Amino acid sequence: MNVLSRLNIVSDSGDWRARRLSNLSDDPFILDGVRLASVEGFIQGIKFPVGDPLRKLAFLSVGMTAKRLSRQADRQSRWVWWNGREYPYGAFVHHKLIERAIRAKFEQNARAMKALLGTGDSKLVHELGHSEGLRTSLPATVFCDILTRIREETSRAVK
Repeated sequence: MNVLSRLNIVSDSGDWRARRLSNLSDDPFILDGVRLASVEGFIQGIKFPVGDPLRKLAFLSVGMTAKRLSRQADRQSRWVWWNGREYPYGAFVHHKLIERAIRAKFEQNARAMKALLGTGDSKLVHELGHSEGLRTSLPATVFCDILTRIREETSRAVK
């Protein structure tokens, strides 16, 4: 791939594409019959066990509101919960679950897909200006690999 530029995927970017690709963007989607307001809301919501009222609140949240809810989740939990199953936090299967949510976002939101395809062959990065915590739900490299994979698969499919 001929990389002409880099695009830093952050919610406060000056580039509309980066803001739309961010997990904090307001791009509602449905996953397994559940309506979710944003990918970030999904990521934070699955940290709460079924029945916890903060779970539903997270699923309906976008932006930093969704991100801040994670502060109230049990930080020692080694699990996330979705669709009647427990997934080990931070494991490959947890990341694949988040990838399903990210894919649903793009499949169900034309503006988000336009932003992703509009990145062309730019290298996608997620640099926040500080190091990631050891317990981050979705490491930057995993996140950017998911976005790049979706972009490449979609680009091939439309040719």
